[in-house]
Order: sequence, then C-alpha cells, then structure tokens
Amino acid sequence: MRKQPAQTKSKIINWIDARFPLIALWESQVSKYYAPKNFNFWYYFGSLALLVFVIQIVSGIFLVMNFKPDGNLNADGLPVAFASVEYIMRDVSGGWFIRYMHSTGASFFFIVVYLHMFRGLIYGSFKKPRELVWIFGSLIFLCLMAEAFMGYLLPWGQMSFWGAQVIINLFSAIPVIGPDLSVWIRGDFNVSDATLNRFFSLHVIAIPLVLLCLIVAHLIALHEVGSNNPDGIEIHDNEDANGVPVDGIPFHPYYTVKDILGVVVFLIVFCSVLFFAPEGGGYFLEAPNFDPADPMKTPAHIAPVWYFTPFYAILRAVPSFMNTQVWGVLAMGAAVVLIALLPWLDRGEVKSIRYRSSIFKVMVILFVISFIGLGILGALPATTARTAIARILTVVYFAFFLLMPIYSKMGPNKTPPARVTMSTPKQKLWFFIWVAIALIGSYIFASII
Repeated sequence: MRKQPAQTKSKIINWIDARFPLIALWESQVSKYYAPKNFNFWYYFGSLALLVFVIQIVSGIFLVMNFKPDGNLNADGLPVAFASVEYIMRDVSGGWFIRYMHSTGASFFFIVVYLHMFRGLIYGSFKKPRELVWIFGSLIFLCLMAEAFMGYLLPWGQMSFWGAQVIINLFSAIPVIGPDLSVWIRGDFNVSDATLNRFFSLHVIAIPLVLLCLIVAHLIALHEVGSNNPDGIEIHDNEDANGVPVDGIPFHPYYTVKDILGVVVFLIVFCSVLFFAPEGGGYFLEAPNFDPADPMKTPAHIAPVWYFTPFYAILRAVPSFMNTQVWGVLAMGAAVVLIALLPWLDRGEVKSIRYRSSIFKVMVILFVISFIGLGILGALPATTARTAIARILTVVYFAFFLLMPIYSKMGPNKTPPARVTMSTPKQKLWFFIWVAIALIGSYIFASII
C-alpha cells in the first residue's frame, strides 16, 4: 500500500519538529499570535517593509554578480564601476530590470518605512510597553540611511561622487577628530577607489547583516508585548477563560490573507513605476548620475536623494558660526536621534490620536507640513527666501519633539473605549480628506518656492 503524500509530509514535519521547534515557533509567532481585530490601512506598511527588504536583497545579489567596485578608468576612459553599471543595463539579460528594481526599490523602501513610522507616531505605538520595539525600529531606520547612502555611491556617477564628497566632508566639521574622521571614512584624502571599495563591502555585507539582526529583534520584541491598534488599548486586558483576547484574532490566516491584498496592490504600484517611470521624474535617479564621476567637474546643484532631503535642509538652514558647519551637522544628527526618544518625550496618558487633544493633532499636522516642506526645500538650490522658510520649518520640526513633554499633557483628551472599535465611515472619510489636503498643500508649496 502506497503512503499518502499527507502522511509523508506529516512524518517529515514530525521529524523536523523533534529536532527543531518548528511547530511551536509557527504557533507562537503566526497561527496562535493574536492581533487586534481592528487593524486598518496603516498596518499594511510593516509587512510591506519586510517585502521590500527581500526585494532589495534578491535584486542586490544579482547586481553584485556583474558589478565591479573599481574607480579606476578602463580602456574607454570610463570608471570601471560606472562601466559595469552600463554593462548591466545594456548587455546583461534582464539587467535593466534588476538595476531599476533595486534603485526604485530603495525609494519605495523609504516610502513604506516613513509611512510605517508615521503610523506608530499617530497611534502611540512607541509608548509603554513597546519602547524597545520603537528603539529597534529607530536603529533600523538609522542603518537603512547608512545603507542607502553607501549604495548611492556605487554607480560612480556624478551625483553619487559629489554627493558622497559633500556628506563625508561634513564630518570634518566635528571639532578635534573631524578631519581625521573624514579621512578614515574615505580611506583617502579624497573620494576615490578606496572609498568605493569600503562602501561596497559595507553596503553588500556588513550593514545588511546588522539590518537583518535588527529586523528579527524588532519582530521578537513586538510579538513579546503584542501589537498596538488604532484605539491604542491593550487587547490582553480583556481575555476569556482560556487566556485568549476577546478582541484578538489569529494572525494566520486572517492577517496573512489581508497582507497578501496589500502586497498585490503594492506590487501593482511598484511595477507601474518600475516599467514606466523608474527614474521617478529625476527624484529616484537624478540625471547627473547618468554621467560618469568626474573629480574635475562639479554639478551645478548637489543634493541628496529625496529621502535624505528633509535632514539636508535642516543642515543648510542652520547658519554657520565661527566659520564652521558643526552646528548644522549636530542639528541634522539631532533630527534623527529625537525620533528614537519619542517614548520618553510623550507624557500623554492616551496613545491613539483618535482620543488625543486638538493641540496634539495640530502639532502632528504642523510636523507633517514641516517634514514635507523641508524635503522639498532640500532638493532645491538654496536661495535667501528658501533658507528663511527652511529655518522656520526647522524650528517647527524641533518644536514638535522638544515641546512634546508639555503639550502632550495638555487636554482635554477623550476617554478611550474599554474594548477595540472598528473604523467608522466618518473616520475613513477624514483620513482621505487629510491625505488630499497634504497632497494639495505639498503641490501648492512646491509651486510657490
């Protein structure tokens, strides 16, 4: 009598489970992990961030097969690194698709991560008992910025070269150790082949390993304390006789199926950009980066990629004192560090913005406006008027964090419900109104400046 496939599969699983806690791991992290039943649109971005991370790893592996991190000139007078990217784009079968998937994926990675972080901000996912989850997330964001910066140098185009030159030179503004630190980062007195090789090693091996460890730690910490929800209340405060949250549902199959829907919609948008506008109108891939790096020819306007521009605008907004940029560098660093300190800056008793006071909601709106405005200004050449606007927006940005211990305690707040509630049509309508106002406002702001 032949064994049925199901019996064979069961024996294999039992054999593995006797030597590795496969079933226990699956149940604790997926099938018996209870999540709030009122997750909404904002909760897609966590799983989407993991998806884009996988896309970046896979596409990066295929790119490395044909990329040569060499800044020296070849027989045609082109840098070898730049020529290898051209070779990938023109001669490798499907190479253009892999390269654009990686470059476009970098921008989509930051889009998803920024929205994921914003969801944590508005629903109070950084507050007790999820402080460590937020810290791990902030470290992921910091490593992601380093990974993107180092990867941006690798094509060895004009903007890659000069962008790296400008950013690394900022470290020289640090008192005492600055000049030596910038030389140590470059591996030379100027951005050169040594810089390219060490950035390549860090981008391909070191930082992805750190990112992977931080992502695992982020998920372990999340599953230890449980997921937050739009109401900002703890579902484990209401459990049945078996210890199962009455307002919770198993992550699998309910949210795995829901996340598949989000993945499908995301891939439709991602592939549409990938096939029809991979350069993102010059924001994902700048035009100067299609020219080989030339140390003797400076681009008319040097600016980082769009996801760095808010922090770059803060750097430029801070005036130099005593002929040094150290204060701008410190402000740029503080703008990132303050994000990690949110669990201790927010003194409010209510988590979700649904039940926060109007003061808090206004501050969040001003923060979003300042962040988007700084992002637009950071991508444009500096003028007197733009610098003045950037300084105002920088003050608003820092005021959101530094004044949070004060205004987060100011009321009146609404009383959160005892159990989770589902989104009402009115709440969904307000969400789309907020999105429309943000998009229209950003377009008007960009048109004016």
